[in-house]
Amino acid sequence: MNSFREKIRSSPVYARVAPFFVFLIITTAGGLMGGDWKFWLYAAKVFVGAWLIWEMRPFVKEMRWAFSWEAVVVGILIFVIWVGLDPYYPKNHLFWEDTAESVWDPFARFGEGSSTAWALVCIRIAGMTLVVPPLEEVFYRSFLYRYGVQTNFTEMPFNRFHPTAFIVVSIVFGLVHFQWLPGILCGMAYQGLVLRKNRLGDAITAHAITNFLLGVYVVWKQGDAWKFF
Repeated sequence: MNSFREKIRSSPVYARVAPFFVFLIITTAGGLMGGDWKFWLYAAKVFVGAWLIWEMRPFVKEMRWAFSWEAVVVGILIFVIWVGLDPYYPKNHLFWEDTAESVWDPFARFGEGSSTAWALVCIRIAGMTLVVPPLEEVFYRSFLYRYGVQTNFTEMPFNRFHPTAFIVVSIVFGLVHFQWLPGILCGMAYQGLVLRKNRLGDAITAHAITNFLLGVYVVWKQGDAWKFF
């Protein structure tokens, strides 16, 4: 634990990249192992992610939530786009499976009204609302966007627009999602917030709003909506 914190303290790159990849490895493991592992590893990932944020927070100064009307509008708009575009484009089957086994539906596994299923759903919504946004925004918008422009990325202001970095990072962000098209638009919108506000916090808030609304939508609709989890 101490060595991990020391590496975060000593390296701005490590502080922004390592926590994200730890999170990503657990996500990938859950998908590869399948079965009940996809439920339990996601729950574990939420708690590990919270610990990672706790460890990196003192050394990643830009990882501070910020609230603005722009963040609220973008968060809601991306939710509408994410759901509304769904029937109209092919999904990303290059990196993601689209089978009954791959669907994250704890009610189908543990039973309707199951307390275990509800606990897993609540943990997932909490994770996608409070844990995923800081980790992803720090990696994509703070590190990857700026590092692609200059290696001493911490010297680059957040409001500096670089067209190549803007497009590439947005595409990468989109392609790591099953719903790749709204993912790309989402990446552009969140990056636009960072550029407009010259800080990361509004993008974290917008990301959290989008994810929370998706979580509520999934629980409300269920059925085919589980693909948005």
